[in-house]
Amino acid sequence: MNLRNTILIAIAVVAILLLSNSVYTVHQTERAILLRFGAVSTADVTPGLHFKMPIAESVNKADGRVLTLDSTPETYFTVEKKPLIVDSFAKWRISDVLRYYEATRFDERVGERVLQERINEGLRNQISRRDMHEVVSGERDQLMQDLKDQLNRVMAEAAGIEVIDVRVKRIDLPPDVSNSVYDRMNSERQIEARQYRATGRELALGIRADAERQTVVIEAEAYRQAEETRGDGDASSASIYAEAFNQDPEFYQFYRSINAYVNIFKDKGDLLVLDPKSEFFKYLDRGS
Repeated sequence: MNLRNTILIAIAVVAILLLSNSVYTVHQTERAILLRFGAVSTADVTPGLHFKMPIAESVNKADGRVLTLDSTPETYFTVEKKPLIVDSFAKWRISDVLRYYEATRFDERVGERVLQERINEGLRNQISRRDMHEVVSGERDQLMQDLKDQLNRVMAEAAGIEVIDVRVKRIDLPPDVSNSVYDRMNSERQIEARQYRATGRELALGIRADAERQTVVIEAEAYRQAEETRGDGDASSASIYAEAFNQDPEFYQFYRSINAYVNIFKDKGDLLVLDPKSEFFKYLDRGS
């Protein structure tokens, strides 16, 4: 290989390197900035195929999609000075490429660190103005909305970041406080259970007393009806007997006397002293 061919090959290699170094691509999911000798030349390069000056210009890229910052749990104090362990996360993305580059140099960890500090500060400020009930359930949605609006203003100015959403994953009490809270809740539930039992016993006594009263009333009414029925029956029986016996009074007296003899003399050990000529023995005397 002669010198001329060697030079041509070297020129071709340099040309290929310069050409490859002058072409770059920005994807739809990326945000890019073009630098010329370290200074910003184009703040927000549009997606597509682009050319740049080799060596003099360089391109920095960052992820332009919606990113998730999973914050570490932190302890905050409510307006009642009660500690709460809050675990939260945030959804964010780059809104201003130039400001984001100036604040982070396209280092995602730096952006997340700045956002984490702002979230902690915002949660501290929002929780410190509310009591525990408002933080846990009462004004939780409003707290997140206020925090998101505040973070949007601050992060847009400080780092060109748009905060899409901030949510709380979990709110816990510190272990030492949890035990006392659980003990108090247990005591409250025991008091409530005793109240329910006392109310139940009171209702049971009332129901039992009412049932016993109704039993007495029903038995008395039944006894009254039975006595009335028995009285009506006895009256009807006496009327029937009277009507029957009035048809033959002499036979009725004889029938009554015979029944009396049977009842009196049925036991041989009985002793009865009477005058044989008395009215009681008139049918025995007639029989002899």
